[in-house]
Amino acid sequence: MIQAEDLSKQFGDTWAVDGIHLDVRPGQVLALLGQNGAGKTTTVRMLTSVLLPTRGSATIAGYDVIRHPEKVRSVVGVLTEQHGLYLRMTGEEYLEFFGSIYGLDATARRKRRGELLEYFGLAAAAHQRIGEYSKGMRQKLSLARTLLHEPPVLLLDEPTSAMDPESARLVRASIANLRSTNRTIIICTHNLAEAESLADNVAIIYRGRILISGSVEELKERLLGPAVYEVRLRNGWHSRKPDLPTGVELVTESEFGARFRVDDADATNPEILQQLMARGGEVVSMQEVPRTLEEVYLAAMAQVSHD
Repeated sequence: MIQAEDLSKQFGDTWAVDGIHLDVRPGQVLALLGQNGAGKTTTVRMLTSVLLPTRGSATIAGYDVIRHPEKVRSVVGVLTEQHGLYLRMTGEEYLEFFGSIYGLDATARRKRRGELLEYFGLAAAAHQRIGEYSKGMRQKLSLARTLLHEPPVLLLDEPTSAMDPESARLVRASIANLRSTNRTIIICTHNLAEAESLADNVAIIYRGRILISGSVEELKERLLGPAVYEVRLRNGWHSRKPDLPTGVELVTESEFGARFRVDDADATNPEILQQLMARGGEVVSMQEVPRTLEEVYLAAMAQVSHD
């Protein structure tokens, strides 16, 4: 659905984006992560034919971003960080205006407008001016605008930026509900917990290049190593400490438990539990220690700093 080969953009002597490769399939959600100025927004602008690439190519739903800009815009819904809402319009007027820009006829505009206002919980505020909307309501109205023409591709730049926690949760739930086998989504965000909850794959951009990409679990394995498990006992650990099988590395231990790194949990964890119980250990819990996308991101940035 989204393909980019060597996608690059130069401003003066600076390469804002330098050799981006993307392959996002139908139904997938990709999160683009990176520092301010890393090239995320410039990448999105090239993918929507707002900016022409200096080098490379990209296609959206089969349309070339250079040769078919109008076709690209017809199949893309874009949520920018700055929405450009017309505050004197009502929510209904705003969607009617953009529906006409997208070329929908009067019947289709009325139908889609009603569906989206209802879907985002804005029907009761449809006749209020947008200037009276809360931040969360404005964000949802902007998201409704991106969906008016039922695009198969969504490009969302900081979809919950500067929002209160409740509004951000509502918008994230809306995005999660938009996932389908036919709709592809790219999210640019600094919110790593948001990216982890929504994205199938992640790409970390650094100085205009993709530093690393893959699923969250793949990146955890590559950057953080094998999973770490914690076992906790009701009675003492040290007197019942098991002989650790091959492929298990002790990380930390305390009076009532330990953490260890495991290559193959299915093979070794049952053996560890059997040894503990055979030695009188009263096992309270044994579980994988959660590892977050934030840890992955910081590890990737640390590698760059070290290099």
